[in-house]
Amino acid sequence: MTRAAELTESAARGGARLIALPEYLQYRGPDDGFRASARPIPGPFTAPFADIARAHACWVLVGSLAETAPDPGRPYNTSTLIGPDGEIAARYRKIHLFDVDVDDGPKDLESARVTGGETLVIANVDGAPLGMTVCYDLRFPELYRTLALEGAEILAVPSNFTERTGRDHWEVLLRARAIENGAWVIAPAQIGGPPGRPAYGHSMVIDPWGIVVAQAPDREVIVHAVIDTDRVAAVRRQIPALANRRLGTNRLG
Repeated sequence: MTRAAELTESAARGGARLIALPEYLQYRGPDDGFRASARPIPGPFTAPFADIARAHACWVLVGSLAETAPDPGRPYNTSTLIGPDGEIAARYRKIHLFDVDVDDGPKDLESARVTGGETLVIANVDGAPLGMTVCYDLRFPELYRTLALEGAEILAVPSNFTERTGRDHWEVLLRARAIENGAWVIAPAQIGGPPGRPAYGHSMVIDPWGIVVAQAPDREVIVHAVIDTDRVAAVRRQIPALANRRLGTNRLG
């Protein structure tokens, strides 16, 4: 958390208007430690980022944190957007939980330690509608299509993508979500981590045409990009996939 706050402060001092951080920001390790780390939101984990947002009049997307839930053994995995006034502008509780068993790769049961959310969230960031998602959500295109149909022009995907799956799927999925929705995708990602559970990294910003306009190298770094929301309208005019969709007109049988 201390290092994340330092990097956020550096980005804010550099003039960043929206600063986005990865998933599982406060803790990476065994499940019991994750459960013990849960705190209320707002609370001690969001406080340093609220101070930075207020001091520099910027937006901070605190990728995801363990938020206390009714079931103390299963906190929420919550992405939190802090506004320039230092107040919580929006929060999204991760809906899709990472329950997988990959050959020669990760085996995880996120639902055993996390209570899933149920509500889609779009926040207004300086007039730009921002759809909030987290990591494994990326594999469910209907979520992103719904956010786009509801007006989202930027899609946030803070992640702790595994190295095993990330090297084959990360960029492909991110670019697909951008292309099919004609939206910007911002994807801050963890890199490295506990022995045996490395994260892939490669934070990216992708434009509505699917072009990777910024990407992190294989190390801890701040990635900068200019997000022009006029680009969304231009791409959606040329390829109006949202308007052209014909869901339900073709049926089996």
